[in-house]
Amino acid sequence: MTVALPAFMRWPGDVLNFSSTSLNNALFGTTAAVVLGYFFLRKLATVPGLQIFSYILPVFSVSYGLMAALLLVTRQDYSRFQVFASFIIAVAFFYVVFLIERSVKRPRIAVIAGGHTAELLEFSGVDWMICRSPDQIPDDCDGIVADLRADIGSVWQAFLARCALNGIRVFHSKQMQESLTGRVAIEHLSENTLGSINPSSVYVQLKLAIDILTAIVVLPFAAVVCGIAAIFIKFDSPGPALFSQERVGYRGRIFRVYKLRTMQSGVEGAHFTEVKDPRITLVGAFLRRYRIDELPQIINVLKGEMSWIGPRPESLPLAEWYERELAFYSYRHIVRPGIAGWAQVQQGNVAKPELAKYKLHFDFYYIKNFSPWLDVVIAVMTIRTILTGFGAR
Repeated sequence: MTVALPAFMRWPGDVLNFSSTSLNNALFGTTAAVVLGYFFLRKLATVPGLQIFSYILPVFSVSYGLMAALLLVTRQDYSRFQVFASFIIAVAFFYVVFLIERSVKRPRIAVIAGGHTAELLEFSGVDWMICRSPDQIPDDCDGIVADLRADIGSVWQAFLARCALNGIRVFHSKQMQESLTGRVAIEHLSENTLGSINPSSVYVQLKLAIDILTAIVVLPFAAVVCGIAAIFIKFDSPGPALFSQERVGYRGRIFRVYKLRTMQSGVEGAHFTEVKDPRITLVGAFLRRYRIDELPQIINVLKGEMSWIGPRPESLPLAEWYERELAFYSYRHIVRPGIAGWAQVQQGNVAKPELAKYKLHFDFYYIKNFSPWLDVVIAVMTIRTILTGFGAR
């Protein structure tokens, strides 16, 4: 049975056929899109410091887009009106759900005083409870945290053992801080936990293959965008449209990175880009805001020198400065540098050396948690970063 709607009720450019087949296909597709979107939102909710609200719309746009693409490729008939209505309802519903959940469901964590646990109490979003006595095991908390490197005494150690036996999760204060901040704050070589952790060689090779294949697909589109941008760059200021610079990459190898020129040609200045840096051209400010200047680095990806996602490669002078300041800095090169990275989506570009050292904590978090899932999260967050211009200088 097909129901013909009046012209004013038809979806733009489409005759709405409410046949049983199109309704069933739409129902199946939208159900899959909602389940996929919900699963991804739940995974995003575990990412340190992430404001999940700002990702509800992008996540469901992707899940519904994938669903629509699948139906299109398989040439299945479906009700576009039903899909669009489902999308609007799903987005509104999850905005309300996460708003309510955020206000009524906050993690409750018990804290044993001592060591560096006092630093945790500064973080919002968690209801902290101070353990006053080792005689009473808390029954209304989601976990208990202590500085396991501090001398908390045998009584408190026995208390932690009893908590674990009663099913209460026990966290080291440093582990908890990493989960709340998305940073690995390593200040001394003796504290380094990365030395014994090497990224999975299987995923390293798989990621390289995915990077190259994706770059081949994107290259034609990127070439057109870069060509148009190059014309505007040449009209805006004298000098070449393309800029290259030696950077430190995978396993400490030196390579030449490519970017669209965004600064005045031949003008010297600091290695860090300041806010409203006078060297940046009018066109360059636009290119930097939306990361278009990074597109030529697809060539570096094709050459295997870079990845789509990883720590940003540093210039030689800056890398040498880091080496002098931080003995363990070279661990940063254990994975391929990337066009986008955890530090970029969390902090953006930095303008001061002390903030650059702080940025390394994000890089070490990425290396320590190197995985396909974290790469997917960064990819989604990068889309939002590009659209909003977050962290651009």
